Order: sequence, then C-alpha cells, then structure tokens
Amino acid sequence: MAKHGKKYAEAAKNVNAEALYDAAEAVELVKKMATAKFDETVEVAVRLGVDPKKQDQAVRGVVVLPHGTGKTKRVLVFAKGDKAKEAEAAGADFVGDADMINKIQQGWFDFDVCVATPDMMSEVGKLGRLLGGKGLMPNPKAGTVTFDVTKAIGEIKAGKIEYRLDRAGQIHAPIGKASFDAVKLNENLKALIDALVRAKPAAAKGVYLKSAAVSSTMGPSVKLNVAAYR
Repeated sequence: MAKHGKKYAEAAKNVNAEALYDAAEAVELVKKMATAKFDETVEVAVRLGVDPKKQDQAVRGVVVLPHGTGKTKRVLVFAKGDKAKEAEAAGADFVGDADMINKIQQGWFDFDVCVATPDMMSEVGKLGRLLGGKGLMPNPKAGTVTFDVTKAIGEIKAGKIEYRLDRAGQIHAPIGKASFDAVKLNENLKALIDALVRAKPAAAKGVYLKSAAVSSTMGPSVKLNVAAYR
C-alpha cells in the first residue's frame, strides 16, 4: 500500500472517501487540495462497464476540451511538399519526412503529438515500435493521419486530447490545471464524459459508466456521482 506524506494526509481530511460528489463540489475540493508548489494537472479516471479484452468493446477516441488542458503541445508533422509548407504555416513545431524519421531512430522525442499525411504512413510505419510504445503513433481514429493538417494542428493546439481504454477497463485523461477556475474545469469534465457516453460500444451491456473520480497530480481523489451523466 502506497504511503502518503503529511500534506496529502491533511488534504484527505476534506474528503469523505465513501461519498459521491456532484461535479461542481468535486472540482472545488480538488482545487482546494492542490497545494503543491507547481500548477498541478487535474485528471479524471473513469471505470467503464466493458471488457477491455474484447475488440468490439474497445473505447478510444478524441475530444477537444473547450478550455484546453493548460499545456501547449509540441506537434510533429510528417509531410512532404505543399503539405509540409501547410503544416509549417498552421503552427507545427516540427515538420519533415525522412529527416525526422531518422532523428527519431536516433533517440529524439522532444514532441508530444505526431501527425502524418496518409502518403507518409508507409515510412512512418517503420517507427511503429518506437512511437507505439510511447503512445505517439499517428492514428486515423485519433485524427492524426490526415491530409487536413491545418485542422489537425489547430485542434491539438486548442486542447484536443485522446482517450483510450486501458487493460483495467479505465479511461484516464487530463481536464486542465488546478489554476483553472471551477467553471472551466467543470465544462472540460462534461465534454470528456459526454464524449465517453457517445463512444459507448454497441456490444457493451449493463451499466456503462460504473464509477469516476477526479484528482490533482499530488492530491487525493474525489469520487463523482456518475448517475448524473447516465
């Protein structure tokens, strides 16, 4: 069992571990308990009523948070010719083709998201093991394999996040920073939950949204009353 420090233990006194809180109260509590010297990330963990071992119950997608995540993402675009110029004009941090592929093979990973035009995927596929292990491989379902690089870059910079079911049947995702006001965090939280509800697999049976909790990087988690979202 993990041991927590005095600050965590003191903060935990503000939370009834058995209670289910509505979103507004939960967010306020999380903000109150975020006492680290840095701006903590506020995260949500949602347990879904699906079987992660079954392909037809996989839950994966993207959502643009209305107020972003509070973090500016560095975007790498694999593209050639006019599409490379378009990516540069749209604000991509890094643009290239074979040169960038070689750079990554040499151990460079100073970026947060990869976008690739479809004609580049045969080459980018060579990086499958390197990028896939870090969750950076471009994927059509995430909108990161596209010829519309301007739209892809714009959404990423605006606060698009990708969510994906883990082996335990849970989704973990950031919804902002502790410095955000409560209204913005609540609206980001609602956008994420709404996206998960829309992504419910047809094969999922029974209760889909089983439980959820919100927390800051260093603080205790607060259980949400997910019945309000069903």
